[in-house]
Amino acid sequence: MIKAAVLGSPISHSLSPKIHKKAYEVLGLNGDYSAIEINESNFAEFFAKEQSADWNGFSLTMPLKEVAFLFCSQISEFALRTNSANTLINNSGVWSATSTDYLAFENLLVVDPSAAVAIIGGGGTARAAAGALNSRLEKLDVLLRNTQRVSALQKAAPDLEINVKSMDSNLSGYDLVIQTTPAGAFDQYVAGATIKGTLMECIYNPWPTQLVTSALANGNKVISGAELLVEQALFQIQLFTGMDFDFPKMRATLLNYLAQN
Repeated sequence: MIKAAVLGSPISHSLSPKIHKKAYEVLGLNGDYSAIEINESNFAEFFAKEQSADWNGFSLTMPLKEVAFLFCSQISEFALRTNSANTLINNSGVWSATSTDYLAFENLLVVDPSAAVAIIGGGGTARAAAGALNSRLEKLDVLLRNTQRVSALQKAAPDLEINVKSMDSNLSGYDLVIQTTPAGAFDQYVAGATIKGTLMECIYNPWPTQLVTSALANGNKVISGAELLVEQALFQIQLFTGMDFDFPKMRATLLNYLAQN
């Protein structure tokens, strides 16, 4: 039996239980996947108690992506580089950490090396996106409120020229804009943010965001937070179950399921 959960705070809105349970059903597996309210202050106690139990793994959301992997003995190279992990896997009692966010961005982002790309925000999701773009672009603009996050972004993408911009910067000249800040954080800038390229909005709740509504009104292509959520979940499902499956077929099934439920 597969036993897994998503950990974070707040967690009640998470769509991960729907996604994973549906995938287990499609794969013909007996499995349970729950949502557990855990924050930075009580994660260590929770993990110390539960790590020896028969968990297959944990999905991590805010605010745990930057702290939980410190409790693991094995850490993937890109989780270390981005200082962010959204997945913990139990391999016969040995816990490892990785970032399927990074893998999802690698799959979803199709860019020309000379493309103009901007990332809004500098947290764990932004670092995963920057890391996935590291060897695929010449330079990257990042819109930040806190410039202290620049060094972490440079570590995540050491081969990229990273240029820091203000949050109210003009977005009309970019081929791709990746919005990674929390719900509502960018709303005050939307009125002046005209996007002419593709928008990737990493938020899935609430949906659509003000930025998405504006982009769609302009006829822009939008990659949704649900698409990102499902893409990173595909890798987690593979890791938790140990099964190989048809990613495109499962992706279509899960996105259709979310759209109808």
